[in-house]
Amino acid sequence: MRIAIGADHGGVDYKDHVAARLRDAGHEVEDVGTHGSASVDYPDFGAAVARAVQSGGADRGLLFCTTGQGMAMTANKFEGVRAGVVADPFSARMIVAHNNASVCCVGAGVVGLKVADEIVDAFLTAEFEGGRHARRVGKIEPGA
Repeated sequence: MRIAIGADHGGVDYKDHVAARLRDAGHEVEDVGTHGSASVDYPDFGAAVARAVQSGGADRGLLFCTTGQGMAMTANKFEGVRAGVVADPFSARMIVAHNNASVCCVGAGVVGLKVADEIVDAFLTAEFEGGRHARRVGKIEPGA
């Protein structure tokens, strides 16, 4: 799977950990930054991941910041991208299965690293169920 991954200074340690783990598992990972602990603006990295997903350069996106909220707000501005903030593996599966999400946002200040790993695994292995969920997702598309 091709995965775009990004973070601000609040989530960079999680991003680096997850990116290495995903590469070790054989995924193609595009790390859009940030690459250090200096304060940066989260929208820059949220937008970079959303653009990668929107263009088809990445199958899915992962974003990390302190809460995940700002990253999700940023990614959701991009047409064709659906992002959700999750703090548990069940929600990570469900944002794909029922909402056809393409970007998962995780708060490094909210969940521990082990749970973040479980969230990422659940998100990346989930599949959209379609059916009644496709009808519902259609209702949240731009212009619906």
